[in-house]
Amino acid sequence: MAEKRDLHYTRNIGIMAHIDAGKTTTSERILFYTGLSYKIGEVHDGAATMDWMEQEKERGITITSAATTSFWTYNDNKYKINLIDTPGHVDFTVEVERSLRILDGAVATYSSVEGVQPQSETVWRQADKYKVPRIAYVNKMDRSGANFFNVHRQMKEILGVDGVPIQIPIGAEESFRGMVDLIRMKALIWDESDETGTNYAITDIPAELVDEANEWRDKMLEKCAEQDDALMDKYFSDPDSITEAEIHAALRRGTLKMELFPMLCGSSFKNKGVQPLLDAVCAYLPSPVDTPYVEGYDVDEPEKIIQRKTSPDEPLCALVFKIATDPFVGRLCFIRVYSGKLDAGTYVYNSRSGKKERISRLFQMHSNHQNPMDEIYCGDICAGIGFKDIRTGDTICDEKAPIVLESMDFPDPVIGVAVEPNSQKDLDKLGVGLAKLAEEDPTFQVNTNQETGQTVISGMGELHLEIIIDRLKREFKVECKQGKPQVAYKEAISKPVELREVYKKQTGGRGKFADIIVRVEPADDDFEGTLQFVDEVKGGNVPREYIPSVQKGFEKAMTTGVLAGYPLTKLKVTLLDGSYHPVDSDQLSFEVVAMQAFKKAAEQAGPSLLEPIMKIEVVTPEENMGDVIGDLNKRRGTIQSMDSSPTGARIVKGEVPLSETFGYVTALRTITSGRATSTMSMSHYAPVSASIAREVLKEVGGRDDLIK
Repeated sequence: MAEKRDLHYTRNIGIMAHIDAGKTTTSERILFYTGLSYKIGEVHDGAATMDWMEQEKERGITITSAATTSFWTYNDNKYKINLIDTPGHVDFTVEVERSLRILDGAVATYSSVEGVQPQSETVWRQADKYKVPRIAYVNKMDRSGANFFNVHRQMKEILGVDGVPIQIPIGAEESFRGMVDLIRMKALIWDESDETGTNYAITDIPAELVDEANEWRDKMLEKCAEQDDALMDKYFSDPDSITEAEIHAALRRGTLKMELFPMLCGSSFKNKGVQPLLDAVCAYLPSPVDTPYVEGYDVDEPEKIIQRKTSPDEPLCALVFKIATDPFVGRLCFIRVYSGKLDAGTYVYNSRSGKKERISRLFQMHSNHQNPMDEIYCGDICAGIGFKDIRTGDTICDEKAPIVLESMDFPDPVIGVAVEPNSQKDLDKLGVGLAKLAEEDPTFQVNTNQETGQTVISGMGELHLEIIIDRLKREFKVECKQGKPQVAYKEAISKPVELREVYKKQTGGRGKFADIIVRVEPADDDFEGTLQFVDEVKGGNVPREYIPSVQKGFEKAMTTGVLAGYPLTKLKVTLLDGSYHPVDSDQLSFEVVAMQAFKKAAEQAGPSLLEPIMKIEVVTPEENMGDVIGDLNKRRGTIQSMDSSPTGARIVKGEVPLSETFGYVTALRTITSGRATSTMSMSHYAPVSASIAREVLKEVGGRDDLIK
């Protein structure tokens, strides 16, 4: 029987950051200090508890988010912390997105040397989108080049937010010993002889830091005073009269409103600073009840908003935020329960499929170990098994009170590669493996090329597909050959075209008839969706019931462009006029005529090819700078800025077409003797020049004659 806990003492948090800022190491330390692991696992030894997949151990990166439950005592209260470890690599952005969707709060982790990096910025914006309150943790204070105040400045300059230091470091690099707690005005000094970092002394602030500590405490008090009028009066009349409890309350209020972001520092690797970080998680980040209700909509009436309180007495409402294939129990669904409670062995209703499903067992996860539970209450995170038809983003609820929670938007894949099994017997295993992996990861897609019969897998980047192929080998024992990477191009049109299209078919019985006049042109700049459809038919020449069919026909046709069958991202279609036959016209005829009209119009409307452009950042030693820039120029790249990092390296930022980036990591290693690093993320689609478009179309057997 699960205990019915006071939800005020639950925290659903995630650790989010750029790759290599120390997220997983910090998670490991949290598990150690909360007593869940007896030995400290290291990422670079391949022994981290949270990174349990083979590839994660080998590569030292987190690929799948692992959900873990642990407990921490703060102010004599026992807090339950559900910790979600998210990846920092941009190819696995979907993992970050779906974790943030169900988190109540997050710890934004930065490396004190590199500061705010491109992916830190991406995840910060994602957290803004889902309104997730955050505290900032500046890690790696023991590294050479560590600078806590530099990260504070970058948060303001790059993220546009005011970090509020509630600690300042004592020493840096080799001499980093601890930190000054600006709330208690005490120094926390770690015992160098204790390798586990369990013991630290609370002492007076070193004399040389007293002035600096007073200056930063004053800045913190000013930010707290902005949250509370009574505090503001105290701050101006007698700042020393502000109590610790008042500071905590003001910091918590500001954090929950996302008006301020408390900043802490430490060195997770050297076991310094994690306990105060856990205290800050309990003190400032929200509990499930700080979000009083979750909003969804009615299954039958999407306009009707439904609110569910975070209470076990409300009907069940939960979101499936991740699906993982476990070799022992099969399909594991990670679930965040928002209201009511989930019982093992009972039926729940899936509002997407409209079917009832039986949850055979429920678990709370400790990394990849499962602790069986009978019931899970609202505000909690668990994993369930037994589902037949379930997808990421599905809402499960009480059949008598159906609700649909807003699902997640996932970006379209930008790169594809053809795969074929080495032998006939691997063919079925390949199909099963790919289907399971696609079910787990919504940004990974599997398609069959109709003409060649090849299986093409598509994802967010080279590394993404590399990991998928690696998992096929290890988990599903499928050996397969892969073709060269293919870019997911898109098509567009450049000028308006007006035309009339008639569809007429006479068969033995009833005929088919539809006639439309349309204007097809590029969509308006401010239009957000895919098809901007305008109906300008006057006087019933095309009856009302056929107009949605015209729209549907264009929507269908847009998925296959005229150049080489790539989809069109945006289009504006205005239905000007038309005619119908009282007997022969029907909805299908108008759908078909629209598809024919699209094909003809697109050929005349100056079709063009669009390619994905990647944002790139390269950190390189000064002496290799010229070679790096020369190489990017050769790859049709554009350089946007060149800065210096605190360590003296140069940071080159720019944009480069995805098609030119294959094998870039290897090339960069060669030209800089392995000393430079790069990160890339998808930025936008841009038109390809006519000469390159013709080359691409020749290669894929498209219509290069249409490129003017």
